[in-house]
Amino acid sequence: MYKIMLVDDEAEVREAIRESIDWSRHGYEFAGSYANGAEALDAILDVRPDLVLSDICMPLMDGIEMTKHVSRAAPDTKVVILTGHDEFDYAQQALRLKVHDFVVKPITPRELRALLDRIKLELDREAEERESMARLREQLQESLPLLKERFLECLVQGSIGEEEAERKFAYFGLAKPVPPLVAISVDIDQLDEHSRERWENNPELQRYAAYKIALEATEDRSALVFRTKEERVVALLSGIPEDGDDDIVQLSETIRRSVEKYMKFTVTVGVGTRCASLGELPCSYEASLSALDYRFLLGNNRVIRLQDLEQPASFSCPPDYEWNRKFASALKTGTHRETHQLIEQFIGQLKSSSLPLEVCYVRTQSMMIDTVNSIRELLGDGGDWLRQLGAALQNIDGFHRLEDVEAWLKNISAEAIRLIAERRSDLSQLQVRSAIEYIEQHYQEESLSLMDICNHVHMSKSYFSTLFKQHTGQTMMEYVTRIRLETAKTLLQADPPIKTYDIAESVGYGDPQYFSVLFKKHVGVTPTEFRDAATKEPTA
Repeated sequence: MYKIMLVDDEAEVREAIRESIDWSRHGYEFAGSYANGAEALDAILDVRPDLVLSDICMPLMDGIEMTKHVSRAAPDTKVVILTGHDEFDYAQQALRLKVHDFVVKPITPRELRALLDRIKLELDREAEERESMARLREQLQESLPLLKERFLECLVQGSIGEEEAERKFAYFGLAKPVPPLVAISVDIDQLDEHSRERWENNPELQRYAAYKIALEATEDRSALVFRTKEERVVALLSGIPEDGDDDIVQLSETIRRSVEKYMKFTVTVGVGTRCASLGELPCSYEASLSALDYRFLLGNNRVIRLQDLEQPASFSCPPDYEWNRKFASALKTGTHRETHQLIEQFIGQLKSSSLPLEVCYVRTQSMMIDTVNSIRELLGDGGDWLRQLGAALQNIDGFHRLEDVEAWLKNISAEAIRLIAERRSDLSQLQVRSAIEYIEQHYQEESLSLMDICNHVHMSKSYFSTLFKQHTGQTMMEYVTRIRLETAKTLLQADPPIKTYDIAESVGYGDPQYFSVLFKKHVGVTPTEFRDAATKEPTA
């Protein structure tokens, strides 16, 4: 029911109108009748009726003045003016006030019922529109988290302009990231049977759990955390200090360990490169995705930083993000099958494109240049292979068939995979050998730490620890302890004997008591017992 009020200074008119209409039948509730505008205005502002039927000429406050107040204080209330033939000037004023309608007196009950029915239809339509708008606002409010995530995903993919980004940062109430920036990507590893049962085969629930862990880990930092359509969690870290690389790796390790400890599944975290502006952010994001691709080589449940894997060459964003990223990742991880599939995909598309021969040459040469650049970024600019590739590019006209180009691309990708594997193995061995030499030179120093060695070989702690154990079968501290105790054994057999506390200090243990406990734990006897056994004459 819509509420209606009647305003007229003639009591007979008010009574006649009220008695001539079955208000409820037409969808109205009669909310009162009043003799002038002043009296009616207070009631209108209190009741807020949907419709007011009002005369113009009334004492104290006429219909025009009342309508002015109603339009300002109750704009949703419709006013219909009832006027006589000799009040046309008043009718013009009413129109300027945007009254809903005006009707010339006298009005018959039939005409009034038709007017009320027409206005009810308009009120019904407006109510429906308001409900639809309210539903849309509610749906928009519910969708804001998802819309915010899609905006941030477009931002890291480079598919949104700076002006639009500025506007959406404000719309979503997000602080604009301050360079330098780094993107890290968190991806859920493949689950075993037990983990799938624990999480009820609900990947979205797991994804949300990883998202919450990342949010908690970054709550004291300047960071934007969101989920992508590819079911990854991405954190954009801003305002990174110059010496903050290890801190970023440590944050990534915190996320990884927390997921494993509290959620009972594992993730791999890819750390992107540092970038100096929002425009360069896609490069950092692509680097984090490329780092994730190394899971195929290094295994799950770890933090992977691209700089650790591609020294001395530096990462740069390829022009064709999708194809080049996949191809470069396949080269890095030594995936012959994937590189061949990608090459076949390119050649197949070229064959089915019906392009003129000249355009095919241009497209092919561009593809070959992109391939060479991907390999160069991984291997550097030295070596005979680069000169051979350059000569092949100059003789592009010598390839008479696309099959020849396909075979050439497959051959160089296979050779690049072999060279990259050798380069990585050689580099890893050199780095571990350098670390061992450093340990052998500094094991006497009690303050020797993992960070000292990582700084020496220019590697992050997480990657160095993995690499060192792969090559030696021991952690760094286990290796240091072994070197120290082997040296201590030799010194315990010296003649003349050396005091135990001097030996402890000379191998890096300032606390003789701790040295004795550690010695017995690893050797099985105390230093004194070991000396006695070593100096005792062998029995027959």
